[in-house]
Amino acid sequence: MPKTTTDRFVTAFNAHDEKALNELHADDIKFNAPGGFKATNAKDATAFAMTWLKACPDGKIKVRSEITSGPWVVQEILMEGTHTAPLESPTGTIAPTYKKVVGYGVQLLRVENGKIAEARIYFDQLDQMKQLGLMPAPATV
Repeated sequence: MPKTTTDRFVTAFNAHDEKALNELHADDIKFNAPGGFKATNAKDATAFAMTWLKACPDGKIKVRSEITSGPWVVQEILMEGTHTAPLESPTGTIAPTYKKVVGYGVQLLRVENGKIAEARIYFDQLDQMKQLGLMPAPATV
């Protein structure tokens, strides 16, 4: 049942359980995330999650709403965490800002044989950068 697998994923993510996350990703997962990130194996898909969890040791996701259809589970999520450790990004390492980040996103997860075979994640990168103080606030008139 797909929802059982995605529930286990959320639990493993919130526990920062790298081993469990890796076991939940299919060996040949198709994974896409903002910034052009792509993974085609469990190790790299897990590394994406762990990058954020290492930078935000109190990081958690909460499922706000969810739709299951066949092998697909679509989740609206709330991500929260405090940036207290270096964050590895495609443009380099971002030093800790000690700021709390709260953001909404969507995960589309296809489950096959009890593993996540395909994942597409969407979230507002610009909003996250603003919350971390890495983008200037817009000028007011």
